[in-house]
Amino acid sequence: MKPPRVARPRTLPAVKAGWRQAAGGQAFRAGHGAEWIAAAWLIVKGYRILGFRLKAPGAEVDILAQKGSILAVVEVKRRRTTDEAQMALSAGQRERLRLAGERLLRQRPGLTGLRLRLDMVTLASGRFPRHRRGL
Repeated sequence: MKPPRVARPRTLPAVKAGWRQAAGGQAFRAGHGAEWIAAAWLIVKGYRILGFRLKAPGAEVDILAQKGSILAVVEVKRRRTTDEAQMALSAGQRERLRLAGERLLRQRPGLTGLRLRLDMVTLASGRFPRHRRGL
């Protein structure tokens, strides 16, 4: 004989902090918009955009772009000032991006023969994007 079935108490779903979730979504959208602005800036400068938000172990490449024999792994940073944006990229992050770029270069046979370079596009309110080459 089966034991009688006991109704479990109803629990409310876990409530996430609404403000935190909204702030995270807003930051995600702002970052995505900054990447599109940076890509447009690179296109104007003669680069060909090969990919956005490419995943690699340990890092995510914001933009992968090519100009001539250069394959640029581009990190995009948006802050209040360009100085803050430049300081936002740590040495550890640079190393992870370099390794991710090397891995992408090995995985894609069409990119053989290109020289890998780490670049950065910084965005700040009221200023044109700034493209720093060869970090």
